[in-house]
Amino acid sequence: MAKHHISTTINGEPVEFLCSTEQTMLDVLRDELHLTGTKEGCATGDCGACSITVDGRLVCSCLMLGVEAEGHSVETIEGMADGDQLHPLQQKFLEYAALQCGICTPGFLIASKALLERNPDPTEEEARYWLAGNLCRCTGYDKIIRAVLDTAADMRGAS
Repeated sequence: MAKHHISTTINGEPVEFLCSTEQTMLDVLRDELHLTGTKEGCATGDCGACSITVDGRLVCSCLMLGVEAEGHSVETIEGMADGDQLHPLQQKFLEYAALQCGICTPGFLIASKALLERNPDPTEEEARYWLAGNLCRCTGYDKIIRAVLDTAADMRGAS
C-alpha cells in the first residue's frame, strides 16, 4: 500500500508524516503522531469525541482523511494548554467537574473553544446548539454548559 508524504501544521508546529490514502486523520493523530488525546467514540462522526479544528473549522477527525491535512493548520487537544498553563476552558471544566470518564472531554473542549472563538458571548441556547454534536454518557451536560458560559464571561471580563 502506497504511503503519501503530508506536510501540515499541528498545534502550531510544522509536521510531516506518511499515511495511506484511506487512513483517517484520527488514525494518523493517534497511530502515526502519537497524539492520543483525540478519542474515537463512534467512527461515524456522530459523537464528537474526535473533534479537532482544521484552519479554524470544527471537524470530526474520524471523517477526515489524513491526506486532506496537506497544507492545512490542525489543532488538537494537545495544543490547547500553553505548557503547564491550562486553557481557561480546561480550568473551568475542572472547577465545574464537567468531566467524568474523559472519553468525550477532549472533543467538548475543542468544540467549546471553537464556539468561543466565533462567539465570545453565547447564550445558553447557542452553547447547547453548538455542542449538540458532542455526546456524553456521564455528565448530563449541565456542568459542561455552565463551564463554557462561565469561561466566556471570564474571557470577556464580565464576571
